[in-house]
Amino acid sequence: MQQAKRIKNIPPYLFAEIDKKIALKKAEGIDVISLGIGDPVEPTPQHIIDTLCKQANNPENHRYPSYFGMPEFRKAIVNFCKKRFGLILDSDKEVLPLIGSKEGIAHVFLAFVDPGDIVLVPDPGYPVYNVGTIIAGGKPHYMPLLFENNFLPDLTKIEDEIAKRAKIMFIGYPNNPTSAIASIEFFKEVVFFAKKHDILVCHDNAYSEIAFDGYVPPSFLEVPGAKDVGIEFQSLSKTYNMTGWRIGFVVGNEAAIEALGRIKTNVDSGIFNAIQHAGIAALEGHQDCVKEMCDVYARRRAMVAKALNKMGLEFMIPKATIYVWAKVPSGHTSASFAAYILEKAGVVVSPGNAYGPSGEGYIRITLSVKDDRLREALKRIENSL
Repeated sequence: MQQAKRIKNIPPYLFAEIDKKIALKKAEGIDVISLGIGDPVEPTPQHIIDTLCKQANNPENHRYPSYFGMPEFRKAIVNFCKKRFGLILDSDKEVLPLIGSKEGIAHVFLAFVDPGDIVLVPDPGYPVYNVGTIIAGGKPHYMPLLFENNFLPDLTKIEDEIAKRAKIMFIGYPNNPTSAIASIEFFKEVVFFAKKHDILVCHDNAYSEIAFDGYVPPSFLEVPGAKDVGIEFQSLSKTYNMTGWRIGFVVGNEAAIEALGRIKTNVDSGIFNAIQHAGIAALEGHQDCVKEMCDVYARRRAMVAKALNKMGLEFMIPKATIYVWAKVPSGHTSASFAAYILEKAGVVVSPGNAYGPSGEGYIRITLSVKDDRLREALKRIENSL
């Protein structure tokens, strides 16, 4: 048996490796608390569950779904984007439902990247940006996200020769893993850069609804001309506690949506209709559940901030997302500190270097655990130090 050459260049998926470490520690009888994976522990809102149950009992939904998503779901996406961001979208040409945004992100490389092409990848960044590039035979070119630049890429540092060869630029704000935010002015710079170099911009906006202190994250597509060069990925996972449901969408440039759709129709068969009905209930229903979760995360954010301050660790208080990006203590690397915490405290955190070279020196702490478990985890880390 001979594996494809591309598989040799693909690292193990970060969160799959974290799962393995948790399983090993649990097998040793250790009570492990994971602050590594952003998976909400609160249940999906009841009105969404009720819709799924009702629609799952309808035999009409047991057949193959449309490859392009239910028209009703696409219209719900259009209405959500108009109400939330002021976007005007064509539900037939500029909207595509996804089996979770991760799936769409992974497939967009196959639609636009040929072997040897360059993809501009944020560093640190969601691991799929880098791996998706490699699977398509492309070459990742890291755009460092540094503290001194508010974790925004410095577009002026990208050489013209690299920009000319680039096919895609990935960005994502509110950001995973740094929790940084971006302004409309920054998005304008991105649009100008993309038009100048004929690059497709892919904006990962999975955390647009999880924000604090009155901050309202914008859409990249709000910028005039953004739809000429870009698409935006959205997920229902974090907004509505639907990580296991696997449902999201992408909107924006018609040609890019069509190309991604051509890949998808050849490799998957769409989203179970009952789940799409549940997606409609999520997008069109009352949004009190989202505000309630933001309040929960804000409370946990305060708990983490208090504990990190007590430990003397540096961090930025996030205005959005479910993560806190913190510097490791002096004398530690990202990996050594994560390993130390796991061994001494039975707590899992994500090492920053797993998201890219510029993540070295940081860890990511997730807020998606129950208050009592988070409190216990923070106490254990403090005692271990």
